Amino acid sequence: MSGLLNWRRLARSVACGTAAVAMSAVAAFAQSGEPIKIGFSMSLTGPLAANGKMSLVAMKIWEEDVNAAGGLLGRPVKLVYYDDQSSPAQVPALYTKLLDVDKVDFAVSAYASTQIAPAMPVMIQKKRLFISLFGTGINDEFNYDKYFSMLPTGPTPKPTYTKGYFEIAMAQNPKPTSVAIVAADAEFGRNACDGARENAKNLKLKITYDRNYPPSTTDFAPIVRAIQAGNPDLVVICSYPLDSVGMIKAINEIGFKPKMIGGAMVGLQATVFKTQLGPLLNGIVNYETWIPVPSMQFPGSMELLKKYQARAAAEGVDPLGYYMPVWAYAYLQVLGDAIKETKSLKDDDLAAYIRKTTFKTTVGDVKFGARGEWEKDRMLYVQFQNIKGNSVDEFKDLKTEVLLYPSQYKSGDVIYPYEKAK
Repeated sequence: MSGLLNWRRLARSVACGTAAVAMSAVAAFAQSGEPIKIGFSMSLTGPLAANGKMSLVAMKIWEEDVNAAGGLLGRPVKLVYYDDQSSPAQVPALYTKLLDVDKVDFAVSAYASTQIAPAMPVMIQKKRLFISLFGTGINDEFNYDKYFSMLPTGPTPKPTYTKGYFEIAMAQNPKPTSVAIVAADAEFGRNACDGARENAKNLKLKITYDRNYPPSTTDFAPIVRAIQAGNPDLVVICSYPLDSVGMIKAINEIGFKPKMIGGAMVGLQATVFKTQLGPLLNGIVNYETWIPVPSMQFPGSMELLKKYQARAAAEGVDPLGYYMPVWAYAYLQVLGDAIKETKSLKDDDLAAYIRKTTFKTTVGDVKFGARGEWEKDRMLYVQFQNIKGNSVDEFKDLKTEVLLYPSQYKSGDVIYPYEKAK
């Protein structure tokens, strides 16, 4: 009897193996053409690397998912990429190489405004489709008709970045009357704080401090003391990752306690910086773009997150992946779906299709409007609350990161003023 069972098990194994080989053969046959090459630079070293590296992992998952499903137009897809070292100066040469030497079929952007802006002249000169990842107001000056932005800042990205921050603040009683604005003197910092200034003026808030600091700044205590001297109710900071960490440390060391502080601080979305700062984050009100609260679990988002987290340790990337992965996957979804539906690899055909289509993605429905920005904005604002330590566990269940804005996604209420959250 046991011999019969063993023969049956062997037969089943052979059958399963045959089926697997057959499926692999079908997939290989379906993808018999030359790969469709998608090129980009990404910050895999330097100060933007935390977000760049987690974006790349999600992009590789998209590549695998598409190829497992038969590729695009019967051809496999292949990512071709280079490390731009977080240096804007590296970007133009890398995109020229991708297009002229590597002969990629498409080039998408690196992560971040500072890396997207220097690629724009290259893409415009060559009249190529360009989908960007987290670029703020990049097309305001270029007005390029084949540019599309994967960032939920809507048609007016500069003021939208801090719109939620000001709406939360102005809903308090008594209403704040003054604001300090400080920005990194680089593409994102300037753009986001241009919008903050516009919002403050429209609300008739007194601006007590309004300055940029050099990107090379490492000591933020003098800046924080200068802001504190004006005694503002609100403080809007438009900073890059290392600056954000430096600012928060200086704020806590000096004991500066305005009524609300935060705004457009890049980096606080990444687990590496959250765990570094721990309880120092309590009370900060800052932008977000997606977190896995039930109201934001769009089709495919949690499946992607599961795949990402399973390989995060081996890849040496953010263990949670709440910030960039869904967006990096989504901007490739837009490109892939456009290729699939138009059955074309022509930039003009794809741009025309993208402009008129609503896409179903891991970040929800995406529809592009004027200048390639989102037709409607959907920026989020969160507050860090009740963080007790510096472990990853503090940030897993989102009880310490409360979604405040917009109301349809809200998961809790603001603690105001800032001092109460400390």
